[in-house]
Amino acid sequence: MVKIFLTGLFVFIMLVTTACGGNENGVSSNNTETREGSEITVVATNWDFDQETYTVPAGEVTVNLVNEEGFHGIKIDDTSISIEGEGSYTASLEPGEYRIWCSIPCGEGHDVMEATLIVE
Repeated sequence: MVKIFLTGLFVFIMLVTTACGGNENGVSSNNTETREGSEITVVATNWDFDQETYTVPAGEVTVNLVNEEGFHGIKIDDTSISIEGEGSYTASLEPGEYRIWCSIPCGEGHDVMEATLIVE
């Protein structure tokens, strides 16, 4: 009986620790690299993005927008990237820092709904 309990506890702990995600530094990241370029996913909630900064290498970058709460859109200054609602957009980006901002008025916190895209 104790063996079954300990085995179940071990399996439960393994499931919990693997479900939490993260990279080798223990920090969660929404950045991925593909053969064609890089990809980020921006998750929008009411008056906030899931990260303050997103970092990708220069070149082809695909930006995905997911609306977890509310209805949002994004624009990235000095690029052609513009997404309304959920969707994706791919653009070739030069190194630099770009402002990401919510392009759809979403309430009283809309004016501070910004993040930074760092292209290295």
